[in-house]
Amino acid sequence: MHVIFGAGPVGTTLALELADHGEAVRVLSRSGSGPVHPAVTRQRVDATDADAARRATADATVIYNALNPPYTSWDRDWPPLHHNLMDAAAASGAVLVLMDNLYGYGDTNGAPITTSSPLSATGAKGATRARMSVELLDAHAAGHLRATIARASDFFGPRVIDASFGERVVPNVLAGKTVRVLGALDQPHSLAYMPDVARTLAVIGRDERAWGRAWHVPSAPAMTQAEIVQMLADAAGTTVKTAAVPSWMLRGMGIVSPMMRSLREVEYQFAKPFVVDASDTKTTFALSATPLAEACAETVAWWRERTTTTAGAAATDPRAA
Repeated sequence: MHVIFGAGPVGTTLALELADHGEAVRVLSRSGSGPVHPAVTRQRVDATDADAARRATADATVIYNALNPPYTSWDRDWPPLHHNLMDAAAASGAVLVLMDNLYGYGDTNGAPITTSSPLSATGAKGATRARMSVELLDAHAAGHLRATIARASDFFGPRVIDASFGERVVPNVLAGKTVRVLGALDQPHSLAYMPDVARTLAVIGRDERAWGRAWHVPSAPAMTQAEIVQMLADAAGTTVKTAAVPSWMLRGMGIVSPMMRSLREVEYQFAKPFVVDASDTKTTFALSATPLAEACAETVAWWRERTTTTAGAAATDPRAA
């Protein structure tokens, strides 16, 4: 039994990836939501409840931590969730797979990020992520549980809404409006396509060669933010302009917006080259990234369908009259 904590874009896409390959999947979330599939069951479980987490994973062979607490309070909210899932994995004997990002590495000053790069983050969010990784791999090394980690750059693709290349970019591309992105327009930036994220998680959870260390999700060759926006526009058949949100504006927005204030910690990611090296993942597991043009086309198609469905629902809603 594959048990996934979290029914967001990662949890949902992963559940379908596993189910489509004949695996039994249980998706746990506070709302009880998740994808509809004959091989997927959905259950209401609050991961902050350690006893409930253990009960819901007693029969698990693999547990996936695809949770995503509020961005502005990671340092407070992540540790108890992380520890509860570690305890659940230790109790059940299941392999624990942590969905991680690249924050723990901190600012590499533009150098490519490999799995050998030190976890040198000093900001609150990055340091929290680094501690989680160290705790998990130390517990694996000590024999308390079996674990592995997938690290990915910024998500984009179907189901990805609240992200740097989500709702702040793609709807404007579809509408032919100016797209404003954080940081520089001329620096290469790796993105992680959501189906590639799910495939990586599914592989490392079942292959014991992956256990005991972290792996990077393969990304297509890094392109500048302006080039990525243009590729989305090409897929959408629209014409757009791309503009950068300067650092001083981000600081000003941070005065009134906790989210914008939190983003200042990782501003370096968009101001310098931010390139992921996943060569060991590709070599070990024969995984590769979806070509960016294909990923952009699928992303545009999903957003178009979502926009049409949302507009249709609003039109038939009697409350809108």
